[in-house]
Parts: sequence; C-alpha cells; structure tokens
Amino acid sequence: MYKIIVLLLVTLSFSSTYAQKEKPNVLVFYVDDLRAELGCYGSETAITPNIDKLAKDGVQFNKAYVQQAICAPSRMSTLTGLRPETLGIYSIFTPLRKVHKEVVTLPQLFNKNGYKTISIGKVYHHSSDDKKEWSTYFAKEANSYVKSENIALMKRLKAEGVKPLKGPAYEDADVADEEYKDGRASKYAIETLHKVKNDPFLMFVGLSKPHLPFNAPKKYWDLYNKNDFKIPSREKPEGMYRLALSKWGELKGYYGIPKEGDLNDELTRTLIHGYHASISYIDAQVGKVMQTLNDLDLRKNTVVIFMSDHGYKIGEYGAWCKHSNVEIDVRVPLIISRENNFKKRKTNKVSNALVENVDIFQTLVEICNLKNAPITEGKSIVPVLNNPKKKWDKAAAYSVYARGKKIMGVTTTNGKWRYTEWRNSITNQILGAELYEHKNSVLSFVNLSGNEKYEKVEQRMKILLETKFPRNTPFLQNDQPRK
Repeated sequence: MYKIIVLLLVTLSFSSTYAQKEKPNVLVFYVDDLRAELGCYGSETAITPNIDKLAKDGVQFNKAYVQQAICAPSRMSTLTGLRPETLGIYSIFTPLRKVHKEVVTLPQLFNKNGYKTISIGKVYHHSSDDKKEWSTYFAKEANSYVKSENIALMKRLKAEGVKPLKGPAYEDADVADEEYKDGRASKYAIETLHKVKNDPFLMFVGLSKPHLPFNAPKKYWDLYNKNDFKIPSREKPEGMYRLALSKWGELKGYYGIPKEGDLNDELTRTLIHGYHASISYIDAQVGKVMQTLNDLDLRKNTVVIFMSDHGYKIGEYGAWCKHSNVEIDVRVPLIISRENNFKKRKTNKVSNALVENVDIFQTLVEICNLKNAPITEGKSIVPVLNNPKKKWDKAAAYSVYARGKKIMGVTTTNGKWRYTEWRNSITNQILGAELYEHKNSVLSFVNLSGNEKYEKVEQRMKILLETKFPRNTPFLQNDQPRK
C-alpha cells in the first residue's frame, strides 16, 4: 500500500511538472506606427528578411485591423480585449487606470495563471498603466539622439524653452544597434529569455520604430538608395469629408519640418528613406530575439505574434502619420506562429479572414487555456490558425476616430469596401459619409457615397456599420480627445 501511494505521488508530481512545462509561452513583438510595409506583404521597397521568415513560419493575416489609429486607445484595446468606445478613451492623454480600475488586462490574467509576465519597451502608451501589471518591467525610453550636433541642438532648444521639445525628424548615426533604444530593447529581451527559460512566460517586446523620429543606425539607411523611393500622390480623395484627414501636427512638431503646406520632394524622400531604415532596424531586432528563442530550445513551445498598433501614411494623400479612419491607417500587419496542439506548425500560410487586434486577447485565452478570463469583445481566431483557408464568419472589422469631443468618426470594412460616417458624438446625427473601394489597393481616391451606381453597396455597408454603432446610442466619453 505504501509503495502504491508513493508511486501515485511521483506520478502526480511528474504530471504536474510536465503540464507546467508544456504551458505555451507567448512572445509578442508590438511595433509602433508600422503599416504593412514588409517584404512578406508585397512591399517593393522594404528589406525585412527576419519578419519575412517569421511569416513563412506561421500565418500571415492580410486583413487585420486596429480599433483606432492612435497609440494609447489601440494598445488599451489589445491589452483588455475591449473596444475604445467601450472604454470611452479616444486620445493619448488619458491612461487606462485613470478611469478603469476594474478591467482585467492580459498581463494580469497571465499572472493569475502562473506565468512570468515581461514588458519591454513601449507596450502600453502610458508607463503608469504598465508598472504594476508585470512580473518584470523595463520602462520605455524617451526618444534619443546620438549625433553630437543633435544633442547640442536639443540642449539649446530646451534652454530656449521650446515646447513641445522635439528634435530633428530623423538621424543616421554610424553606431551599434544598442545606441538606439530598440537595440537595447532586444538586448533586454535576450537577457530576460535566459532568465525565464524554465518558466512559462508572456513577453511583450515593444519596438518603438518606425515611430518618429526616424532614428536608426547608418547601416540600415545604407540598405537603401533614397532616389529609388517614389513620391506618393498628394491627391486627396474627391468628396472626402472635411475632417477625414488630420493636419499631421505630430510630424510638424519636429525641428526642421515646415509648419504649413506640403513637404517638398527632397524632404519627402528623406523621410520615406528614414521610415524604411527604421523598419529594417526593428527587423534586425526581431531576428536577434528569434535566434535566442531557437538557441534556448524555446521555439517549439512558444506562440510568436508580430503586430502593430496602427498603420501609417508616408505622404499618401499629401498627409503623414496616422490619426484617421482611412484604410492605410487602420490596416496593420499581423503574423502568428505557433505549435498546433504540439504538432507541426501551420507554416507559410496566408489568411484573408477579417481579424482585429481586439481578437488577440481571446485568442491567447484559448491557446494557453487561461482560467477565469473576463468577458471581452474580441473573437478567438484559433480556428483560422488551424485552417488559414477557412471561411471565416466575421462579416466586418470596425474602427473609430474622434475629432474633438463633438465629432466621432465610425468606420467598417468587409474586406473590399470601407464605409465611414462622421457623426455628432451626442446626437449621432450624420455629418458626412464616405464609401471607398479597396479591392486592389489600400488607397482610394473617390468617395462613392451618394453615387447611385453604388447605392446597394452603400446600404449594405451602412447596415454593417449600424450593427456595431447604432444611431440611438451616444458615445461614452471618459477623456478629453483633442483635434
């Protein structure tokens, strides 16, 4: 009897250890301001061998969308599984925990399920939301310049009381990767992987580039010839709502950028060059971390997600940055690579299923079998990971963008058409409507709303929009969004 009891205890102990070991790890590369400008997405200019390799080792989603094209609300949505209109936060000025003490976030849920949780770099937009939710926390660093002339410039501007204090929009110092903050982020990730290799972990690696300023080591600039970049059309869509595009003040706040009017071709090419250099720089960081994952024999039991918080314009429509509801700003790259029930991964697969960043929460709940998960507004995309060609039953993806407190832009896509309404935030009166076709391009130059030829299409899209944003429901406002 004694031997039987001992044997049972040993067996139970072994089973528990095995189950703990087999908990899937999760590694998320969370990138700032990255549109689908990657080789694997068909970019003719971006040099991204490491991200392309990851795409071949997983499932690439061609129709992935964020819930708002601005950092803070988008990241809150990913980390809570709740949409911006549910949280009521639409600007970058309000931290999540200032108004929502009760919401359970991904790191909190993973903590409760026995995981080590690691935040490196920019994960939340606000550090105050980050600090207490992770087992290990590396704070995001401020933008930095390395060239001596730019360091001196920043000191002078600060002494002069210039606000906002922003330096040049780009820099190409001939330095090692670690001299800029994303190189240090990958270094911290590698060091931390060695420390947690024997524990189940959730690690977010927040890579700040290609967010402004486009600061990256010179060797990544040297991958490109500036003169090879084409100047995008500055044409704005005919019939576009007057507030559909922002005034891109984010870029105009940087030193040396004209405050009014379009940028000239020379500066436009330089900035496009910097955007691409920044992408290649973060691609190299992804490669380093992935190599460590392989070296530590962690790859076979780690779900890897590569994602962005929103898209970006680099001169399209004569505009820059994000801050809108247009397709190029709300569509993002999303790659997920994982073991399929500890069998062979689905590799080199592409899915055209409509998915949203808000789906990531519920997807990880299912993959990692997390207990006591909160109710969220996303939908697990595990069925698509198992079968990327599966006919997906999500009919539409949705995003919002506020123009101050009084105007709310709500938008939906069915994968081919994008329909947007600009409404009075309180009364829901429609102030303007837009219908664009995106069958073959993320750009569209004619607003087809009101065109009799597309009346049936517009009516179908309008019904889709109102299922998510009914006209009889005012928008929750928990912050003070600015124009």
